[in-house]
Amino acid sequence: MSEQTRLTPASSQTVGPYFRIGLQRLVDEAPAIDASAADVITIRGKALDRDGEPVPDAMLEFWNAGADGANHDGYPEGFRRAATDGDGNFSVSVRRPAPVDAGDGRKQSPHLLVLFFCRGLLRHLISRVYFDDEAANPSDPVLLGVPDARRHTLIARRETENTYRWDVILQGDEETVFFAW
Repeated sequence: MSEQTRLTPASSQTVGPYFRIGLQRLVDEAPAIDASAADVITIRGKALDRDGEPVPDAMLEFWNAGADGANHDGYPEGFRRAATDGDGNFSVSVRRPAPVDAGDGRKQSPHLLVLFFCRGLLRHLISRVYFDDEAANPSDPVLLGVPDARRHTLIARRETENTYRWDVILQGDEETVFFAW
């Protein structure tokens, strides 16, 4: 390469290392939700890379298809964002989802749609969170489309009455199921 030739990163190569800084404002500006309300649950988890190391600067968006859809200061009622901390931990309080129509007469088990963003990803990842205490899980059409051995990666485990645990693993044997879009 000659001295006059310089390689300039394209926009798709400049995702990090300051990814979270650009999105923190969106977490800070989201309206607060009363975590003590009867219809609110908290999901706690950890984002891990393929080596089991924490992902310290990820952003997760949780979309609740069962929410009333009302807007509050520009945010839909069923929408929340959570950032990971230096150890990859996140926590988010959301309204408990309700069953939703699958479009073919069947119902989907209550779940949350999750978008996962972090440095190094050129596009966000899409997943879902289901809850281990939902009786409708065995008949959910989306869960039925996931191989048995991988379904558990979409299921949040109940820790207390209104708290669940769900980890996001980006690669490897226990990789969270991500959906194509």
